[in-house]
Amino acid sequence: MDISSLALFAGVYFLAVASPGPAIAALVARSLSSGFRRSLPFLAGIVMGDLVWFTLTALGLSVLMQSFHGVFVAIKYAGCAYLLYLAWKAWTAPAEAPKPSAAARGEGLRLFLGGIALTLGNPKVMVFFLSILPLVIDLNAMSTLAFVEVAALIAPIITGTLMAYAYAADRARRLVASPRAMRWINRTTGGVMAGAAAAIATRS
Repeated sequence: MDISSLALFAGVYFLAVASPGPAIAALVARSLSSGFRRSLPFLAGIVMGDLVWFTLTALGLSVLMQSFHGVFVAIKYAGCAYLLYLAWKAWTAPAEAPKPSAAARGEGLRLFLGGIALTLGNPKVMVFFLSILPLVIDLNAMSTLAFVEVAALIAPIITGTLMAYAYAADRARRLVASPRAMRWINRTTGGVMAGAAAAIATRS
């Protein structure tokens, strides 16, 4: 692909990723409640989900994906269920000042899989890869090299954008020390996660 086509895709993709949606809301809520480091597995799952969608679209499997619509609906609700679980954990978390803590055994993998499920079932992501992406890139003429080039753009763009959101949320969290403020943050982040789950579940 020529530089202008790659630049066009990078710009369109960045705008799509940076625009607030359920995934960003859930990530920010996770970082607010548990910190930047413990939100990274969830972030990685979101990135992987985007790469999976791009791969399926580039391989021309859009029709096949639509044929297996029920599978993606099941994945969507699985992701929503996990978000509700995280919302409950945040809502009931003790009102303590932020402090470093080790991740629970297996938590990283659960968060990673939750991020993937959330992304695969997110209608916003589906619309981009199934409707907008073909308008920006000629998928019929995509070679292996072009696939690698686009994937090499997707990974750093979405990772950098999401890390910026998560880091900003973590910095805001670290400014809070009082139990009352932490209780408010925990309840707010729990509500945001529950809202993100509801937003995804009710979209078709």
